[in-house]
Amino acid sequence: MTVDTVKPGYSTTSEALRLRSWRLGPGQPAMVIDQFTDEDFVCVVDDRADMHISSRDGRLYLGWFPGGRPGSEGDGWVLAVTGTATVPGYRVIFDTETPARLVAAVVAEVIATSAPVRSH
Repeated sequence: MTVDTVKPGYSTTSEALRLRSWRLGPGQPAMVIDQFTDEDFVCVVDDRADMHISSRDGRLYLGWFPGGRPGSEGDGWVLAVTGTATVPGYRVIFDTETPARLVAAVVAEVIATSAPVRSH
């Protein structure tokens, strides 16, 4: 015996499985890079044309590796935020084919959640 349950908005199972198109390919890295200001970040382009961006305090790092990061399996973007003595940091890696638009959205959120450290 088979019981079919149909979610509201779907009239058949075949509609639920319809093909979709998805954004593919790396896109324009400027969507990511243009979010960083000279006032708050330092940018270095190395001899491989890889770009390294860090916050002036060294707590945020973004690396862009258009040809893949050396020693990795296709890492194209590496975003890292250093933790504190009580809270661990994190690292997010996107491959070389991840659309820049997606990377830009993540970077924008990380930057938006930062705040200047208040001195006592």
